[in-house]
Amino acid sequence: MLISFTNQKGVPDWWGYTLAFLMFFTALLQTIILHHHFQYCFVTGMNVRTAVIGAIYRKALVITNAAKRSSTVGEVVNLMSVDAQRFMDLTTFLNMLWSAPLQIVLALYFLWQNLGPSVLAGVAVMVMLIPFNAVIAMKTRAFQVEQMQHKDARIKLMNEILNGIKVLKLYAWEDSFREKVLAIRQKELNVLRKTAYLGALSTMAWTSAPFLVALTSFAVYVTVDENNVLDAEKAFVSLSLFNILRFPLNMLPQVISSIVQASVSLKRIQSFLSHDELDPDSVDRKNTAAVTVVNGKFTWAKEDPPVLHSINVMVPQGSLLAVVGHVGCGKSSLISALLGEMEKLEGEISIQGSVAYVPQQAWIQNATLRDNILFGKPYDEQKYCCVLDACALTPDLQVLPGGDMTEIGEKGINLSGGQRQRVSLARALYSDADVYLLDDPLSAVDAHVAKHIFDNLIGPEGVLKGKTRILVTHGISFLPQVDNIVVMVDGRVSEMGSYQELLQQNGAFAEFLRTYALEDLVEEDEATGRASCSMLHANGHMLMAACQLAPGYSDVKFKHPALLRRQISIISSDSDNLRPRSVRRHGCSQRKAAESQDKKKPPEMEKLIQAEAAETGRVKTKVYLEYARAVGPVLSVLICFLYGCQSAASIGANIWLTQWTNDAATNQTKEHVHMRVGVYAALGIAQGVLVMMSSFTLAMGNIGAARQLHFNLLDNKMRTPQSFFDTTPIGRLMNRFSKDIYVIDEALPATVLMFLFTFFVSLSTMIVIISTTPIFAVVIVPLAFLYIFVQRFYVATSRQLKRLESVSRSPIYSHFSETITGCSVIRAYGRHSAFVLMSDFRVDENQKSYYPGIVSNRWLGVRIEFIGNCIVLFAALFAVTGKDSLNPGLVGLSVSYALQVTMSLNWMVRMTSDLETNIVAVERVKEYSETTTEAPWEVEDKKPPPEWPTAGNVEFNDYSVRYREGLDLVLKGLTLSVKGGEKIGIVGRTGAGKSSMTLSLFRLLEAAAGEITIDQVKIAEIGLHDLRSKLTIIPQEPVLFSGTLRMNLDPFDRYSDEEVWKALEHSHLHRFVSNQPSKLELECSEGGENLSVGQRQLVCLARALLRKTRILILDEATAAIDLETDDLIQSTIRTQFEDCTVFTIAHRLNTIMDYTRVLVLDKGQIAEFDTPSNLIAQRGIFYGMAKDAGLAQ
Repeated sequence: MLISFTNQKGVPDWWGYTLAFLMFFTALLQTIILHHHFQYCFVTGMNVRTAVIGAIYRKALVITNAAKRSSTVGEVVNLMSVDAQRFMDLTTFLNMLWSAPLQIVLALYFLWQNLGPSVLAGVAVMVMLIPFNAVIAMKTRAFQVEQMQHKDARIKLMNEILNGIKVLKLYAWEDSFREKVLAIRQKELNVLRKTAYLGALSTMAWTSAPFLVALTSFAVYVTVDENNVLDAEKAFVSLSLFNILRFPLNMLPQVISSIVQASVSLKRIQSFLSHDELDPDSVDRKNTAAVTVVNGKFTWAKEDPPVLHSINVMVPQGSLLAVVGHVGCGKSSLISALLGEMEKLEGEISIQGSVAYVPQQAWIQNATLRDNILFGKPYDEQKYCCVLDACALTPDLQVLPGGDMTEIGEKGINLSGGQRQRVSLARALYSDADVYLLDDPLSAVDAHVAKHIFDNLIGPEGVLKGKTRILVTHGISFLPQVDNIVVMVDGRVSEMGSYQELLQQNGAFAEFLRTYALEDLVEEDEATGRASCSMLHANGHMLMAACQLAPGYSDVKFKHPALLRRQISIISSDSDNLRPRSVRRHGCSQRKAAESQDKKKPPEMEKLIQAEAAETGRVKTKVYLEYARAVGPVLSVLICFLYGCQSAASIGANIWLTQWTNDAATNQTKEHVHMRVGVYAALGIAQGVLVMMSSFTLAMGNIGAARQLHFNLLDNKMRTPQSFFDTTPIGRLMNRFSKDIYVIDEALPATVLMFLFTFFVSLSTMIVIISTTPIFAVVIVPLAFLYIFVQRFYVATSRQLKRLESVSRSPIYSHFSETITGCSVIRAYGRHSAFVLMSDFRVDENQKSYYPGIVSNRWLGVRIEFIGNCIVLFAALFAVTGKDSLNPGLVGLSVSYALQVTMSLNWMVRMTSDLETNIVAVERVKEYSETTTEAPWEVEDKKPPPEWPTAGNVEFNDYSVRYREGLDLVLKGLTLSVKGGEKIGIVGRTGAGKSSMTLSLFRLLEAAAGEITIDQVKIAEIGLHDLRSKLTIIPQEPVLFSGTLRMNLDPFDRYSDEEVWKALEHSHLHRFVSNQPSKLELECSEGGENLSVGQRQLVCLARALLRKTRILILDEATAAIDLETDDLIQSTIRTQFEDCTVFTIAHRLNTIMDYTRVLVLDKGQIAEFDTPSNLIAQRGIFYGMAKDAGLAQ
């Protein structure tokens, strides 16, 4: 191809035509061979990735707990996604390792033939550019690491904000947190800006390299020797060769860095795959007694101190053993040891037969309810129904939209805590094993349900009688009915025996019973009496209030679907005391489930359709304009203009070269050498500078746009009403903040840059060819049509394929993280292999959409290069036909440009499709930054006086409210007035509207009718912050944010240290905090995980004490605290808030018996409202509750 080109000035015409066609065919051959090579590379890469993912998955099922701690789920998922991907990218490049040097050598050889030794000057320039690029690459890498850290910090904070958004709204703290996010974002953008500038420099080096090389070579060539004449043939052949050189020289550093990355990934994967595995033989499976442990000593990790010492337990076949003890004494560890999940240091364990295991936190798969229960066993109708009855799941199935075929979301988010726990029990029961290990399965369910499950399932009369059962429990009331009890203290067995024996021994156990039994029994009565929503646990554990409708009154409900719907929606808002993290998601999905019942369509369907709707078909022009507007209209125009200039300069330089070569024909070379070289240099340098300027302006514009888009999104999300968060899964919001913002920050600018660049190159090529051989315009029209057709076809296909690929990719990862969280369950039931198969199936599904993607790329490549080759052919043909009229310089110019065109056309299509895929991110971010906002935070002309409310009078006037448009009213026409300083208790069944009342005070729910006034100010008229900062709530779920304790108490730094300490003293945290080395700067981890639930609740109390407003609202704030602390808190509230108006939502009546008045709500209306003593005398609803609680006769 190159040589034929050299001889372009052959005499007869036929020779010219032959050459033209030869060029065409060599190009065609090159195309076909190249794409075959790519095809093989990509397929190999795909296989490598699959293998890596498979290996990681299989390993994750068997690693020890110590190993699991060293690599979090997120990290392992990263291994699967990022690192496996890197291997795949590498396979495509590996051949470059030998082919790049080969190409370089060949090109140099031809150049030497052409220009002689002066080539070396050009090569020297190229070599000099390599270290320059390398330095830039190193710097960029460092910046990237720094930026990733900022990004992680930002996303972690965002995650917490979205999880705790309700609390932020209640406390009016949005500003403080918004500032925190923006501060991190600013750092992130600064790093991005530095990276962008470096990028601009390297782009400059990249674009001007071939030019500088040509310049030096030609200059040297002409100046070294008088006789060297630069004619068209030499000049343009050399230019083509230099262009060929450019590709391998640029690829080499890329290949090398990609190898480096892959080796890092290899190390990470290697270290993961070489973690310790669990010893499958630690538990002996054949033995006489059902379960025995002899001298057991166990630890979680080899290097940690042992958790369990000298354990001797023997459980005879078919007996029921209860394990009790304080929090953290090793009950769950004992169960794990029996499963073989812990490291055995000494002793032996043996278990006879198969095992079924119910973990403390139920593990639910993202599948149908039925699949969760069957867990791979065949379906047997009769057995299945019996299981559902025993686990009290039948009433729940009637409520769920699809019965037992309801899709359950990830982590079981559309089930309440109690329902999840019971599904987990049902799974164990259905598996029909010999030994049942039950780790506190009754903690998450209501008292009456717990009783039902114990009686029908676990207890001496239950379905499991005759099986060996080990039950970890806190519920004292069940202990008299078990065969044996093991009492654990600090990892040792302190006592063991039957209930009677232990009472007679009068040890720790007996004392423990005496303290709590009384309390517990009172609770028990109250609970059974009115499907209570909470119950105090032996250790002050909150029995997680779940959404079970007591069998007793479930039949009433189904007659009134409206009522039921309301029921669910409220329960979710006020009694789902699950881990704070998942609380809101629950609420929302239950509510959603309830609504969609009307539409008879399972909620999952509805949810998915909402999610993917935005993403089919072409991206609207509006989005591009939107992005341009974010960049800034002036900047956008300027950027395009600069790119135009740059192309003009590059064409100019080459046209000048043609002039120069034409000197050769007229023999004027000697005189003009210096001028020729000088102008050529000037034009080239101008091009370089323009490239740099355009890159800079583009980088500025892109960063401005990124800042703007993120700011709008964040600002909007801080002002979005609560109902939006109730109906939108957090994952979807997080996706906008992480993935889409990342695309806007990093992927989009690069794509835009390449797009503009290729666009102008293609344009300039066309202009040059048409200007040299005008007849060419005739051919260009059909070719252009063909090109546009191919491009449209490809872009549409690749866009959908990309979407399919990313949609099918997420199940791999979600299945994987699901597996990791539930691996102890999977192992206990022995379902390894089934899960491995499932994972492999998902990977294959993903490959199905990935493979066509590769093939379509190849298809595109072949078509586009064919068009490019046609252009070359015609350019050559016309050059031959018009060879008499054209000067050789112009011919050279036109053909060398035509050779470049294939490359740039190919890239242009790629870039168009990338631009489309990436601009979608702008669309998605925009969609979420334009959701409706809540009322303004401050209304200037309606600002209440700063000392408002002075008295604290609260009046509800014919007030009604609903959760969202289209739902029923939750409160119907409430009218009541409360004097300042009164203490009001609010009671009522689950779903009576207690929480809605408090939410209305804060205007998290806006009135449907009527109004609330506080001290003569209508709360609907003032700004939300003005209102919310004047009220204080101690919410049901204590939410803390990661940061210092001080920040959690006072994020705006409004109070002095003394005041903070005083608040801590009153909230009984003083001792705990002053014992910490860092005092007030104590770091709280995400969600406050390093404080117990009780301590978190006390932190919330301290917040309230600091704010010290006139109106205080307690939402059953003492649910997670043991009895002593509870009394302390009640007295604190009585003393510290004695002149304030206090509303308490109470589940435990003894807390409100001394309040001024009690409000009894029923179905959203006021049933009774009077002093406690009068209400008891009236013998109404309140009397019934008090009687159940043993507070009235």
